[in-house]
Amino acid sequence: MDNSLAYVRTEDAPYLTPPANLVGWRGWIMANLFSNWKNTLLTVVAGYFLYYVLSGVLGWAIFRAVWTGENREVCAVENAGACWPFVQAKFLQWIYGFYPIDQRWRVNICYLLLAGGLAPMLMPSVPHKMWNALFLLVAFPLICLILLTGGHFSLTVGSFVTVAAVLAAVAAFLPLSVYGIEEGIQNAKPGIILVGLGLLVWFSTFFVSYGSMATPFGISGIGKMAATLLMFAGGALGLVSLLSSENPVAQFNLKLLAIVAGGLLAAMLLLKADFGLEYVETSQWGGLLVTLVVAITGIVASLPLGILLALGRQSKMPIVKYFSVTFIEVWRGVPLITVLFMASVMLPLFLPPGTNFDKLTRALIATAIFSAAYMAEVVRGGLQAIPRGQFEAAQALGLPYWNMMNLIVLPQALKIVIPGIVNSFISLFKDTTLVTVIGLYDLLNIIATGSADAKWASPQTGNTGYFTAALLFWVFCFSMSRYSQYVERRLNTGHKR
Repeated sequence: MDNSLAYVRTEDAPYLTPPANLVGWRGWIMANLFSNWKNTLLTVVAGYFLYYVLSGVLGWAIFRAVWTGENREVCAVENAGACWPFVQAKFLQWIYGFYPIDQRWRVNICYLLLAGGLAPMLMPSVPHKMWNALFLLVAFPLICLILLTGGHFSLTVGSFVTVAAVLAAVAAFLPLSVYGIEEGIQNAKPGIILVGLGLLVWFSTFFVSYGSMATPFGISGIGKMAATLLMFAGGALGLVSLLSSENPVAQFNLKLLAIVAGGLLAAMLLLKADFGLEYVETSQWGGLLVTLVVAITGIVASLPLGILLALGRQSKMPIVKYFSVTFIEVWRGVPLITVLFMASVMLPLFLPPGTNFDKLTRALIATAIFSAAYMAEVVRGGLQAIPRGQFEAAQALGLPYWNMMNLIVLPQALKIVIPGIVNSFISLFKDTTLVTVIGLYDLLNIIATGSADAKWASPQTGNTGYFTAALLFWVFCFSMSRYSQYVERRLNTGHKR
């Protein structure tokens, strides 16, 4: 057999450069935009539509825009584009509202504190996250409340007694977290009954007059005094139950209650103190300041309230379950604009004479409660996605209910529903524009007000203002969306294999 034509390679073949249409940006374009005739047709149509839109927007916002000027005359010319001098003239008002110019440094400090506290909180590698979170949740709101309003609140002795009564009501329920639901109800039942009676008496004072009497605590109504004493009695029974227990959870609850009580006392004393700052009414707030105050308050308050409502809806205790279900369904069945209108206009009609709350405060409470109802359903979806075996394994280990939820169930549930949570946050941020209906000058309302200024009245003034508002809202919402996607990838929320 002739083997003279046989060939055996003694070295590797040289590497060849891959075809240019398969790698790099050209490869991506061919694979994603022009892989077949259907994709090619869609790419051409979408490209033409994008060119049509961008050419119109860029032509109006940049190429035909007016960039300098002192009044409406520069923007009233024929075929003019965006009126950017109007934005330059009104921009500070959009940021601060009608806040006194010489006091705007107080708002700037709040903006800096927010950025300085939020930035390290969003970075995973930054240490001391617990202290950072405590600053954002406790110190930051207190500091900004004093700075923005001026402090020196007229808190009476009755205010301190009322806060103490609320803490006593909380203490009456603490045995539930120590002994579990069934045994805890037996230990906490007398205290809970007393607190319930106190609440009923307190609510009845809005409709029934029990007379008045002079007391050293600043509470003149006999009904409110009786309600306060009942709540104190219920709290005392709860504390006795905790003090008699050697359970580590009971000791932790006592320490936590003492810390919360001390923190509230310190906060109220700070609010009552006079720091020499000029008082600024909330009616002078406006623009981005009001938008951020409403959005941040709603976001921070709605998440913990929503978690509690979601847990309450799945509770085995009928009272807790039906209260949570009723609360969620009632607030979800009413539009936010109606809730704001009721809080601003109708609520004062049901309060006793002389009782009044600041309009912004009412809007904050209404927004937080409304958002909590929607957040509860988002969290409940995450709880239902957790396999039953997780609950059974925790119960087999002997973990109490709250430890099971805090350590095992809730971390998994919240991780699953990160997209839904952030979606609710974004929706709430955009819904802040609805406070316009109750006379608050949020970012959108103050832009609309500035557009009506006769000095800047022109065909493009309003369009430019609303275009700027859209950009600002898009920046905030897009940032939240991108960060949520980063958190999802970092926590591997999709459970990819």
